[in-house]
Amino acid sequence: MSEVNRRGFFGALGALIQKKEGVVRPPYAKKETLFGTVCQECDTLCGSACEEGIIKFDAQHLPYLDFSLTGCSDCGACMDACTPNVLEDKNSFIRATLKINSQKCLSWHDTMCFACKEPCLDKAIVFSGLFHPIIIAQNCTACGYCVSLCPTGAIEVRG
Repeated sequence: MSEVNRRGFFGALGALIQKKEGVVRPPYAKKETLFGTVCQECDTLCGSACEEGIIKFDAQHLPYLDFSLTGCSDCGACMDACTPNVLEDKNSFIRATLKINSQKCLSWHDTMCFACKEPCLDKAIVFSGLFHPIIIAQNCTACGYCVSLCPTGAIEVRG
């Protein structure tokens, strides 16, 4: 099995067992409270514009990010499409924290796995030796690329 196919397989497996720890709203939001008032009347423009296809809508028609397949590229298309201007703060990316659950993580159980580290362009995931990855909070942008690639769903997202 090629490296790319194996990574895709484990990424899909991780998405199946991923536990949602909290709702994560789209990037560039002025205030969390605006989602509950303004977004319910919108026609899902931000979701249609999202290049990665990760903006989904819940039963109340509120947008949230779904990192089960990929992460946010910070392209700004959702912000450009948001006519109610809920998404307009370029300085406010994704308001979430990511944490590695050591009970689920392969590396924390002495199995070599760098699936979370490879997609992290911000160098927010560091390893103590070959094992024991941790997320450096001040470096993490919460883009979510590491979430879908974790084969055991060990990266928890909290909104």
